[in-house]
Amino acid sequence: MLNNTFFSFTTPTTDGDLLKTTISLNPAHDIFKGHFPGNPIVPGVCMMQMVKETLENQLGKKLRLVKADNIKFLSFINPNEYPQVGLEIKMNTVDEQVKADAQLVNEGIVFLKFKGVFK
Repeated sequence: MLNNTFFSFTTPTTDGDLLKTTISLNPAHDIFKGHFPGNPIVPGVCMMQMVKETLENQLGKKLRLVKADNIKFLSFINPNEYPQVGLEIKMNTVDEQVKADAQLVNEGIVFLKFKGVFK
């Protein structure tokens, strides 16, 4: 789990099936010492973990990714340049599966677009 060490997030707000929160990154986290020294970048797998852990918190249960229809890493997140990013997740739960359409954004810059299914 990376929540409360690598990142934290504000209490999510919901509007129908849309969940929104603000992710705060920890630029001092050890991950950035290796990814990459002098030019820290949030690893793609960590971006995915932010989506998963935010959904788990919202739904109150553990999830695992069972299908990724589309994952696009569109821009780098340097935690010194972007210490906070927005996370928006459109979600739909059907038969214990959570369909998610998520994106990480900041002031018009889209860092991640994701469509997939968690169970």
